[in-house]
Amino acid sequence: MGDAVVVIPARWASSRFPGKVLATLGGEALVLHACKLAHSARSPERVMVATDDPRVVRVVEEAGFEAVMTGAEHPSGTDRVAEVAGRLDAQWIVGLQADEPFLDPADIDALIDALRSEPETDLATLAAPIRERSEWLDPNVVKVVTDREDRALYFSRSPIPYRRPASGPFPDATQVELPEHCRVHLGIYAWQRQRLMDFAALPPSPLEISEGLEQLRALEAGWTLRVRPVVGQPFGIDTPEDLRRAEARCHRAPGGPQESR
Repeated sequence: MGDAVVVIPARWASSRFPGKVLATLGGEALVLHACKLAHSARSPERVMVATDDPRVVRVVEEAGFEAVMTGAEHPSGTDRVAEVAGRLDAQWIVGLQADEPFLDPADIDALIDALRSEPETDLATLAAPIRERSEWLDPNVVKVVTDREDRALYFSRSPIPYRRPASGPFPDATQVELPEHCRVHLGIYAWQRQRLMDFAALPPSPLEISEGLEQLRALEAGWTLRVRPVVGQPFGIDTPEDLRRAEARCHRAPGGPQESR
């Protein structure tokens, strides 16, 4: 059995940014930044782009990377990754989003190392500190809380953890001081391969449906989800405005995304 494979889900459709994976950053498609990032990590034996669009396949293959076509009906990137994983003989599968070009290759290695060293861990993911109050309040920014061993307790679009006032009535979250140890979740996962296949076979769970967060399906199933601190300085690209901000960030670091950490 092979070791670790990175699969980059890259669908064409996007509710807020259609064709995002082929949008250019620093003169290069976002999906190619993800490919280079994954190839720079020391642990993966193989990197593949999983897409539903031949335009993505063409760009990826012309750049010398591997791409495979997948079904168009997948409700999430994880389902697309699972389709590819079903064709592979690998022990660990990393689902790397194409819209996080500022991750560090060491982040991928850390997730794979977590699975190698902790057989009881079903999957591992990343989190970064929340620095701005606006992030904590933003429902588009997914927050995570963990136990003392960095096992995930809950993910939410709500501002968690809530900081209780020392006295007086409970104010709404907009009036609460930003708590310490607030962390934002990054949508990259490393899976025990069989657990990924099991996950894809499970129906959406009640909390998952309520929050719109698929990782809650694993928590509701009682799985162990390890949360590792991010090494790089992540900046997710969800909208054209995000891309413009990322471009400005690249200009401040001429070497490109991986050198701007």
